[in-house]
Amino acid sequence: VQLQASGGGLVQTGGSLRLSCTASGRTFGIMGWFRRPPGKEREFVAAINWRGDRRYYADSVKGRFTFSRAHAKNTVYLQMNALKLEDTAIYYCAERLDNSVSRSYTEYDYWGQGTLVTVSS
Repeated sequence: VQLQASGGGLVQTGGSLRLSCTASGRTFGIMGWFRRPPGKEREFVAAINWRGDRRYYADSVKGRFTFSRAHAKNTVYLQMNALKLEDTAIYYCAERLDNSVSRSYTEYDYWGQGTLVTVSS
């Protein structure tokens, strides 16, 4: 499976962006979004189960970001609202073949190339 992330860009604080991640084939496991802020380690952002009815968020994005899944399009989306300066990062989508949710990037099997989100004041 190859994952292609897109939708990053430059946005002002308080603005919105929607990231997309399209898989080359069907995805069967947990899908996740991670991010790497400048000078920091990769961190968990959100995850969604296969059915799309359970979502998990980092506390830092809860209430602002929404993760959704469209199986017919082999695509997942991360709607990001009320963006803050600290949301600036490279965002990566990933797939975990196991159906148990994990917040650890080491437990994901496939990765997209990353898309840059820059939030400015």
